[in-house]
Amino acid sequence: MPLPLMPKATAVWLIDNTLLTFNQIAEFCGLHPLEVKGIADGEVAVGIQGRDPVPDGELTREEIERCVADPSARLNMAESDIPRPKARTSGPKYTPVTKRQDRPNAIMWLLRYHSELSDAQISRLIGTTKPTIDSVRERTHWNMANLKSIDPVSLGMCSQAELDEVVTRTHARLRSREALEREAAAADEGAASPTVVPVFSAARPPGASAVPTEPAPPSGQAAAEATPSGVEPTAASVFGTPEASPGSSAAPQGGGDASPGEEDTAA
Repeated sequence: MPLPLMPKATAVWLIDNTLLTFNQIAEFCGLHPLEVKGIADGEVAVGIQGRDPVPDGELTREEIERCVADPSARLNMAESDIPRPKARTSGPKYTPVTKRQDRPNAIMWLLRYHSELSDAQISRLIGTTKPTIDSVRERTHWNMANLKSIDPVSLGMCSQAELDEVVTRTHARLRSREALEREAAAADEGAASPTVVPVFSAARPPGASAVPTEPAPPSGQAAAEATPSGVEPTAASVFGTPEASPGSSAAPQGGGDASPGEEDTAA
């Protein structure tokens, strides 16, 4: 729910000029009912001048009269074309002076239970500086012996919603980074594994087997295997015909014609 531009000044004016209840004023201004009661008693917001929200378009007279008639009703902010000022979100976070001495304790807690957070995230979360974070991490802080890890939410330095948002965003970024690293590693493994490409010899057709064949048997054995099954193999067909040495005059077997040398001798 949007709040008025000056909550306490608006509450002062509503208390002085209307019959609204403390709960209605507190809910409209974003204050605690006891704080509104303290304003009415003069104990809180002393010296603050009241501010009328009607001329600025934050509230209407009809809305005030409606809520005065019904104490259980809630004041609704009037719709206006004037853009509302945005809360400042950039810049260092302000830490009250009374809580600044507890920042090292909060830093120690974040470093112990949420080590995935960066120094910049810790600095924005509790409003500290990087040298202070480094001194606590390296245990060189001047008051290191007295430091205790304390949840920054319990110290009031940040809300639980802010802490959960920062942690969730960090975990999501880490998961996406791990997924990208796994994909890159898988791509590198696929590029490093060699692709087996069959190499065909020029003397062997592509369809022939690449397994080397056994050496051919001797000529006599080949001749014996090539002999038909119905014919008895001979010594010449198995072992081959011996070549005649030079100068030998052996007569052919079977009583053939005489060689030319024998004819000359006979003559």
